[in-house]
Order: sequence, then C-alpha cells, then structure tokens
Amino acid sequence: MMTQIDELQSRIARALDRIALGVDHLAPPAPLPEPAAAPLPEDAPPPPAGEDLEQLTAALDEERMANAQLEARVKLLHARLADGADAGLREQIAVQRDTMAELDGALQRLRQANDMLRRSHEDMRAALEAGVGEPHLVNQAMLAELESLRAERDAERVEARAVLGALEPLLSGAESPAPQGAAEETQT
Repeated sequence: MMTQIDELQSRIARALDRIALGVDHLAPPAPLPEPAAAPLPEDAPPPPAGEDLEQLTAALDEERMANAQLEARVKLLHARLADGADAGLREQIAVQRDTMAELDGALQRLRQANDMLRRSHEDMRAALEAGVGEPHLVNQAMLAELESLRAERDAERVEARAVLGALEPLLSGAESPAPQGAAEETQT
C-alpha cells in the first residue's frame, strides 16, 4: 500500500514538473528583450496558445490538489502506525518473541544434553576397549540419555506451541459459519 502511494506521489510530482515547464514557456514575454536569452532546447514543446494555458493551469491546480490529498493520506497512515493502531500486531510480535526465547532455551538444553550423552558414550566405549567394566559409566549414560529425551520432548512441546501461536491469528480470521446445507444435513 505504501509503495503504491509513494509511486503515485512520484508520478504526480513528475507531472507537476512537466506542467510547470509548460507554464513557464507560456509566461508573457519581458517588456524589454534580453539580448543574451538562451534558446529553447530542440526537444521542448512549442508554447501553447492562451486557451491551452488555461487548461494547463487547471490541470496543474488539479495535480497540486491530488498531491496534497495524497500527502495528507500518507501522513495519516504514518500517524496511525506511530500512534499504535497496530497494537495487536505489536502484542503478537511480543508473544512470538517470548515463545522464540523459550524455544531457544529448550534447544540449548537439548544440545547440552546431547553433548553429555555423547561424552558418556565416548567414556563407555573407551572403558570397553580397555576391557574394564565400569557400572557407573552405564548409569551415567542412562541418565544422560533420559535427560536428552526430556530435553527433546520439551523442545518439541515449545516448538508446537510456537507453531500454534503463529497459526492461531490466521485461523481465527478464517473461521466462518457452516454452510446452510451442512446445517440441514446434521439436523436430519
């Protein structure tokens, strides 16, 4: 929407410049001719007649009015954004930011648990290669695996909540009453 307004505003400004150039060519000649007057460019349009001048002036006034209206609309849109017309969006962003922070924490916990599990497996592998049976390494590996599973489950739970939180506003806007044909079928 804003890009369309900006595009229209630039088009209007260009049109105003062209009209102003045409009006400048229609200005009455100076009472005393200037000897060193610059010639008009070859691609410049010929100066319009008196009636054309009135039409160009009217078109210039219309363009100025349209430009003023567009500027007022742009200011209104900027004011709405600044005044908090998008408070719902800001609240939604804050909730998503909190959910993402929670998800990040859960993923950090999962990484730590997996690192602990990996180290435990390396210790067990080294003990088995050395021919030494270490029962505490088995217990440590089981605890590490349990912690890893819990961390994974927490991360999945937080991720699912984040996805549902993102979909909820979309689904609430998409809810509509059931078609009448469906309501009649359920009553019979």
